[in-house]
Amino acid sequence: MKRIFFIFFILFTTILIGQEKKNKKKKDSVRIPVWKIHGRFAFVFNQSSFSNWASGGENTIAGNFNVNYDFNYKRDNINWDSRVITGYGLSHLSEKGYRKTNDRFELNTLLGVKTTKYWFFSFIGNFKTQYSKGFDYKKDPKVLVSDFFSPAYLTFGPGMLWKKSDKLSINIAPATARYTFVNDVFTGKFGVEEGENTAFSLGFNLSGYYKFGLMTNIEMENVLTAYSDYLANVGNIDLDYQTNIRFKVNKHVKMHMTFHTIIDDNASSRIQFRQLFGLGVNYSFHQKVTY
Repeated sequence: MKRIFFIFFILFTTILIGQEKKNKKKKDSVRIPVWKIHGRFAFVFNQSSFSNWASGGENTIAGNFNVNYDFNYKRDNINWDSRVITGYGLSHLSEKGYRKTNDRFELNTLLGVKTTKYWFFSFIGNFKTQYSKGFDYKKDPKVLVSDFFSPAYLTFGPGMLWKKSDKLSINIAPATARYTFVNDVFTGKFGVEEGENTAFSLGFNLSGYYKFGLMTNIEMENVLTAYSDYLANVGNIDLDYQTNIRFKVNKHVKMHMTFHTIIDDNASSRIQFRQLFGLGVNYSFHQKVTY
């Protein structure tokens, strides 16, 4: 009986040690990426042409490109996410010439130091402007309403980040500084006092990100930023909300829908709204993971 017990004990110990080695090997083989870099280019082209069309129509050609560049760093308790978003679009209407349909440059960065499972001490930075002149075509003659670096916004400040995953996060920054820049042509506008080129504000900033799958090959991305200035118009909230819906046809072809809403009394007394829909080419020009 003792021999049987001894043999059983040896077999059990051997199996247990072997299983522990196997689990350790499996655990050691799982590597967590430190850097994840992804650059994506998208181009959407639209064209319509009419000749002797009884119901009428206007010849149009339109093109729009967007570039997103993501840089994500994770190591120990450090989480650093940065994104460059840029895009430009033009349309040509017969007898009316070229008109801008999209013009954007934005840099976002968020540094977090983990305190608990989902919470981080954070520091946010944001810069956004445009590349070229913008006009109000409803007036005749057209009126210049914006230009390169007019306006430009620089926002930064400490806060707390709740991040459950790369697809769901909320950042609360109760002491966020924001600078608004304009050139001499636009002094007195966009919240900048007459004769000045810069305006400073200090306020509460809330930003959120949520991406999920609606169904197979369809994903929805939501980006929200809300800002309230303590130094002027307390209680008045500037809102920037964008929804992107992507329909994947194959690896390089996708349909894209964008709904973009901005509420900012300093830029316009009315709600700003932009909508884009198109079928275009998507290409990942830089995708890298390092450990």
